[in-house]
Amino acid sequence: MKYMMKRLFVLLGLLSLLSLVAGSPSAALAAKAQKAGKEAKANVTDKLGKPNAAFDINKMSDMSDFDPANPVIPTGDVIKIAHVAPFSGPGAINGELHYAPMLWAVHDINKRGGIWVDGKKKKIALIKADSMSKPDQAKKICERMILQEKVQFLVGTSGSNIMKVMNETGNKYKVIVMNEGALSDDLMDAANFSPYAFMSSASTEQIGRGLAYYYGQIRKKEKKFYIIGQDYSFGHGLGEGFKKGLKEYYPEAQIVGEDYHKLFLTDFAPYLEKIKASGAEVIYTGDWTPDSGNLLKQARQMGIKLPFANLFMNEPNELHQVGVEGTKGLVNIDQHDVTPAFKYPGYDKFHKAWNTQWQTKWKSQPFNGRVMEHGSSNLGSYAMQMYWLLSVIERAKSTNAEKIIKVWEGDTYRFANGKVIKMRACDHKAMQNLIVTEYVPPEQQKASFNIPPYYWFKGCSSSGPGWIIPASKVLPWMDQKSDRCKGKNDWGE
Repeated sequence: MKYMMKRLFVLLGLLSLLSLVAGSPSAALAAKAQKAGKEAKANVTDKLGKPNAAFDINKMSDMSDFDPANPVIPTGDVIKIAHVAPFSGPGAINGELHYAPMLWAVHDINKRGGIWVDGKKKKIALIKADSMSKPDQAKKICERMILQEKVQFLVGTSGSNIMKVMNETGNKYKVIVMNEGALSDDLMDAANFSPYAFMSSASTEQIGRGLAYYYGQIRKKEKKFYIIGQDYSFGHGLGEGFKKGLKEYYPEAQIVGEDYHKLFLTDFAPYLEKIKASGAEVIYTGDWTPDSGNLLKQARQMGIKLPFANLFMNEPNELHQVGVEGTKGLVNIDQHDVTPAFKYPGYDKFHKAWNTQWQTKWKSQPFNGRVMEHGSSNLGSYAMQMYWLLSVIERAKSTNAEKIIKVWEGDTYRFANGKVIKMRACDHKAMQNLIVTEYVPPEQQKASFNIPPYYWFKGCSSSGPGWIIPASKVLPWMDQKSDRCKGKNDWGE
């Protein structure tokens, strides 16, 4: 009996103690904070939502016959997509960099038999349409594609000035236009918005705010930044996005200089001299090839060893010209990759399929060069955006523009590497996580390239440690002047 009473008193004491702990303000606050933290973390993912469709690695075709230099373009009753891009002139490399990965996606779907649309299964013809990086030529080629070639879709491109022409032409003829590579926010503002245009790429403000978030909330070291960019809407938009992001996420930071140069510049010395004298700790740029490579190479030749915070300074041929030491410490923001790169089940299979073809079949430039070695980063983004468009067509079961719009607005899609992307319905801008990576020597690249051989490149520094920037921190700018977006929050709700 005494033993039973003793156990009862012990039990009552424990219950009393637990009641006190649970009822104490500190315990309650701690529990509340923990719950809030979990909910906040969940919301970052849940806001993008469960994907309506996804790339399925198990359905990917045998791609051993794919060669971007010798494309198989089906004819007859097909779905026609015009890829508007520079295929000649000083920016011609960019056309091929976009075309090859999008052609990969088209080739894959064609080998599966095509897509059911309007009661028939049709293959896809991806047709090159050379913009020559000139707006007047872009207008001519877009109209020719629509009126003579009878294409049902326009996709592109490098250069927001060219993209604007594409959007205007698509709107005129009620043809769906996918923007997979031009980042200016004003392309989708109230004045320029077209219901037929969809911006599946990231935008300038997202990129700028993403890098500002990294420096202000993650790295927390350098405080003096110099902005240099290309002198058109994209370059200026990227600069404004970074400045806005610094005010938001890193108010103690300082812009010590800001310059914009003409496209395809060959002599950066006057700008670099100003950077040298500015006291900058980081150079911020959105320059794309060939400007990105020339800027980096000339900076190192002039003894400027500062890191570049960049979007497109990742072209491997340019990086190899500068070498491991000259590229170490570059900070790149990317709209496609995850960290580590091959954590999502099956993505290593996708990479191997691409890389094997590069090693064994692609014999002509630029496809056999280092720039095409890995179907990741920018190349991966272009491929997956095309897969997304083809998925939308498949689910719409039609090439009719109105039916495409109905499916794509608010749609969510998962890429081969597990990344989820969502199309904001009111202004047709993509919402997504971004990633920032630090470039490190080959022996440290395993942090990113987590499968054999555990490095991206041996002749230059490349992606190493990476940090995900949540979509909630870099939602694309929304023009509240737009009747479609009035009263909605940044998620478009």
